[in-house]
Amino acid sequence: MQKVIQRTASARKQAQKKLFRAKKQEALVDRKDTIRTRKDYNRALIDNLKAARTARWEDWQKGELAPKRDSGLAATTYGALDPALMHAPRLPQHRRRKHILFAPGDRVCIIRGRDQGKIEEVTQVNEDNETLLIKNINEADITAPEWAKASYGIKTDVVTQPLPVPMDDVRLVFAMTDGANTKDYIVQHAYAGKPYLEQPSWSKLPKFTRYVSGLNVAIPWPIEEEPNHEEGQYDTTRMEVEENTWVPSLDNPPFPSTIMDELRNKYSRFRTRHDEEYVREKIMDEYRQEYLASQALLTPAGELKKMKVEQSIQARKARMDEDGNMIMDPETTNFIERFLSQNVASKPSKGAGKAKQTA
Repeated sequence: MQKVIQRTASARKQAQKKLFRAKKQEALVDRKDTIRTRKDYNRALIDNLKAARTARWEDWQKGELAPKRDSGLAATTYGALDPALMHAPRLPQHRRRKHILFAPGDRVCIIRGRDQGKIEEVTQVNEDNETLLIKNINEADITAPEWAKASYGIKTDVVTQPLPVPMDDVRLVFAMTDGANTKDYIVQHAYAGKPYLEQPSWSKLPKFTRYVSGLNVAIPWPIEEEPNHEEGQYDTTRMEVEENTWVPSLDNPPFPSTIMDELRNKYSRFRTRHDEEYVREKIMDEYRQEYLASQALLTPAGELKKMKVEQSIQARKARMDEDGNMIMDPETTNFIERFLSQNVASKPSKGAGKAKQTA
């Protein structure tokens, strides 16, 4: 059973590593895509500005001889922008705001750009690139592509559309009542906090509450109108959805036990709960393996060889002393004594040699 547990743990660990590598690869692809999109968007802006500067300088130098650019194929689209400039590139996830304090229907004041000082209503909030579409603000002529003409019934080649405005270029405007007077105030700084409200399922408003920094005055969210969906012939009514057609019981299982293997993979590597019969079988296999490992399955020749090896080991241990050193037999001891005595007797002493030389 330990092998099954180790296999499940190893499978989970491998799955986590695979998921981590997939997320890392996805983040890398997303980062590269963001860089490429930002580069293309900036290149389109630079090319547009460079072409405008070149045309202006050429018109200034040539005067009446300057080419007439609003003719020919560009007669109806001269001066219009590319539709790709309407969609700013996405921001990386780590650079986005934690809370978006704007919502469709908010009144905002423009603090930068050609429309500085104007107060208008927000029509769309783009959280991916942190931009706003504001009514009658930052409008420009956009070239209408062919698919847009066919889908929306546009009959002209140029359509006036508001371009995205960065959130850093606008400030919230809300009406505050001071006694009997109600006055509009521009909020320089705001923050999100509690309480977190439960919004209806059809609402697009955030759950947090926004406040004015320093005053801690709550800024109300714009009022949304509940969509009126007309029920058709094939729509399921709310009464039918909320009707209790099944009541759980402790006496009867929710489904027959025979289809359990059809609902989940019986042989999954990630399975942690097993049947009692399977667990019992695995435990018996472990006991069987332990029993077989404890038994010596040897032939008579193998048993004889094993017995001789054990006898030699015992005999070797018997010739050792308490310190683990080998004990020499009497013959070896006598041989060493005779060898030492002969060498000592035949070797002359150093003092005798010196006496002969002096004589």
